[in-house]
Amino acid sequence: MNDRNRSQSTRSASGGTIHSRIPVLRAERGMSRQDLAAAVGVNYQTIGYLERGDYNPSLELAFRIGEVFGLPIEAIFSREPFPPLSEQVYGRRAAAPSGGGA
Repeated sequence: MNDRNRSQSTRSASGGTIHSRIPVLRAERGMSRQDLAAAVGVNYQTIGYLERGDYNPSLELAFRIGEVFGLPIEAIFSREPFPPLSEQVYGRRAAAPSGGGA
């Protein structure tokens, strides 16, 4: 696993990988690790562990993180890799019919 993937995913107890959008969500909102940690009631190092893939959140912590971001936990954590947001946004536009004929 390369460093980029490692920063966004963690290993579950069953050996599967849990992928996370926490770094992207923090960046979008201009939040530091300390800001998020204070909002969910954990040490800022815990947020770093989540982002580096060194720690899986408890269900309780996952829900608290979801509340801070105003998102359901499945929008933040997933068993499948999240496609890049640029691919989601621009991929849909590129896939739309152009209206041209053959």
